[in-house]
Amino acid sequence: MIKIGSHLSISKGYLNMAKEATKMNANTFAFFTRNPRGGSARKLDLDDIERFNEYLKENKFEKLVAHAPYTMNLASSDEKTREFARMAMKEDIERMELIPNNYYNFHPGSHVKQGAEKGIELIAELLNEVIFEAMTTTILLETMAGKGTEVGRSFEELKQIIDKVKLKDKIGVCLDTCHVSDGGYDITNDLDFVLSEFDRIIGIDKLKALHLNDSKNPLGAHKDRHEKIGDGYLGIETFKKIVNHPYLKTLPMILETPNDFDGYKEEIEILRGLEEL
Repeated sequence: MIKIGSHLSISKGYLNMAKEATKMNANTFAFFTRNPRGGSARKLDLDDIERFNEYLKENKFEKLVAHAPYTMNLASSDEKTREFARMAMKEDIERMELIPNNYYNFHPGSHVKQGAEKGIELIAELLNEVIFEAMTTTILLETMAGKGTEVGRSFEELKQIIDKVKLKDKIGVCLDTCHVSDGGYDITNDLDFVLSEFDRIIGIDKLKALHLNDSKNPLGAHKDRHEKIGDGYLGIETFKKIVNHPYLKTLPMILETPNDFDGYKEEIEILRGLEEL
């Protein structure tokens, strides 16, 4: 059975979030560690987290894929921006250790005209500051669509970041289907080739999770506009290939489509229905 869920709100607490996932027949899910458009993180309720961990275990949830705020830019030339990124990531990892052995996904950042090489250097530098030997959390670099000065628009750029990280066992990649298609990787017509390129450049063992999103834009558009599953340029057949791929079907899959609770529940049902058991 595939490991699938969606982004859920943490506003009513951790345990409530897990129960919402159960209601939509999800066995994994994602959540923002703090306000996605700002910097604040909700006050921790340790009793709630303890009950949350017990619920996950009792209901056999797979690894979760938490998401860092969009405002966190590790590649920024502005020291205040980098200081926020340093603080937020360090604090988020500490919080993730309260729900151990899960994933923490983030957008690598934008170099803002410094050049990709400098951006890569800054990202790796900050990662080396916050990653520590004893952590159980794995940090995931997200594949990006390549709009503006985004870093991570190619497998080569992600590989360059990973190469500069000292504790490489603490880092992996989350592949976003909309982003890679918008970035020029043809997962619709040649999924196996794209994955072979990922394996050749990065190593398939570093691919830890998926964001399942259709795209409002054609291949190589570099725009990053998510669409509901089957309603965009990727189409339902692409997702049928993904949920039945020998390697991909073993990974947690997170929906980030423009949907509400009922929409996500329906998409989970659709994707489970594509599975060839």
